[in-house]
Order: sequence, then structure tokens, then C-alpha cells
Amino acid sequence: MPAKLFFMTENDDFQDNPATDATPPAAENATPEIPPARPSPEQQIATLEAEKAEYKDRMLRIAAEFDNYKKRMRKDISDHEERAREAVLRDFLEIADNLERAVGSWKEGGEKDIKSVQNGVDLVLRLFKSKLERYSVTAIEAKGQPFDPRIHDAISQTPSAEATPGTVLHELQRGYRVGEKLLRPAVVVVAAAPPAPPSEKSPAGGVDIDVTDAAAPPDTPGTGEKPS
Repeated sequence: MPAKLFFMTENDDFQDNPATDATPPAAENATPEIPPARPSPEQQIATLEAEKAEYKDRMLRIAAEFDNYKKRMRKDISDHEERAREAVLRDFLEIADNLERAVGSWKEGGEKDIKSVQNGVDLVLRLFKSKLERYSVTAIEAKGQPFDPRIHDAISQTPSAEATPGTVLHELQRGYRVGEKLLRPAVVVVAAAPPAPPSEKSPAGGVDIDVTDAAAPPDTPGTGEKPS
């Protein structure tokens, strides 16, 4: 009888505390994480060598592409300059053709056709100026303007009573600009003040003396002598 009571008491304890025979928490049964194995020095060296080779290959490709780009740019610039030069030369050839026609007309017509030749040359000159304006080339007005060493090239100085000293008296060669940049200075002659007139002096360099004695009395009538 005591044994049976013990058995029932043991079963009662099991029913009252079922957690005592339950599965333990997951934290207690979890497998601990194993840290990844650190690569060996040989593996690290191999990885670095592979990265080095990749970077080197990339840099070589970039250098080759940049070299090709420079070659293309040089060729494009050369082609652009060549086209611009050809355009300018074609314009000048047109002017040369018109001048040849004017000279030929002059030779065929003789002196009687001088007026038509002059008109033809004037037409060519206007054409030439229009070509210059197309390339933003403008003439510098120099005559009568104050001398400016930035745009004028003075070769002499001439006294003049008509022009203001320091202004351009004559323009020997016209100057030109390209946009705001000086293409060629104007060759000019600058006016200077005229010399002062010489002063009136005696030939010997002495003082001029008035030999007329205005205070002397007139001759004495009847005697022809002056009073003593």
C-alpha cells in the first residue's frame, strides 16, 4: 500500500510540473556560430595580384582610349583649319578673277575705256571689303584722329599749321582689326606744331635805334641853318 501511494505521488508531480521533462530551450540546444576561416597570406597575395592585374588592364585601356581621342581631336582641328583656309582662298580667287577681267577690258578698250575700267576696279574693291567684313575684318580710321601707339605706327612727324599737333596728318597704309584684335597697325605721319616765326632784330645783333630826331626844331627861315 505505501508503494502504490508513492507511485501516485510521483505521477502527480509529473502532471503538476510538465516542464521538467519538456524539450530544453532552443538557445541551449543551438549550435554555436563558427567564425569564417581567415585567408592565408598566400591567398591574400593572390587576391591582391589579381586586383593589380585588373587595375593595370583598366588603366591601359583608358590610356589607349585617351590617345585615340587626342588623335581624333588633332585630325578634327586640322580638317577645320584646312576648310577655313580653303574658304578664304576661294574668296580671294573670286577677287583675282574680277581684277583680271578689269585689266583685260582695259587692254582691249584702250584709253577710251578708262572710265569703265575704273568702275570695274571700284566694284572689285567693294567686293573685297564685303569679303573682309564676312571674316569680321574692319578698317581702322586714322586720318585726323589722335595718335594712338596701340593701333598706329608713326614713321615720321611733320609740322603743320592746319592739323592739331599730335593727330594723324597722313595715312600711308591702312590698319585693320579682326573683331577686337589688332590685325595690322596703320602706318601714319603725325602732325607737329609749326615752328615759331623768327623775331625782327638788327643784322649785327645789336639794338635797333631810331635815327630820326623828332624833337629837333625846324630850320631857321632865310638862313638855311639850324640854331646853335
